[in-house]
Amino acid sequence: MKKQPWSPADATEIIRKLADGKGQTAFTRHASERMRERDIIMGDVLYVLKNGFVHDDPVACEKTPGLFKYAIESTAPNSRGRTVRVIVIPDATRGGSIKIVTVMWKD
Repeated sequence: MKKQPWSPADATEIIRKLADGKGQTAFTRHASERMRERDIIMGDVLYVLKNGFVHDDPVACEKTPGLFKYAIESTAPNSRGRTVRVIVIPDATRGGSIKIVTVMWKD
């Protein structure tokens, strides 16, 4: 697996693979609170992880050197045409994991 930071295209591919059952997914408390506040359901977040795209360059994690935050986004089945943006910290080592940091509407 490529060392981070990844290009947006590589990040898209790796996040999709991790979300497709090849890694663990964990929601931070902040992400869960934002989902409730914005009426975004877990199924839509998982849909974005499996089908969305990373368009922007990553941002280095302050707390975990060597890992980066990526914004992946897409419309989702229950988003009524709105784009959902999910900020994640993927870790492709040791079986892989995705930490969901926050969830928001892009618009």
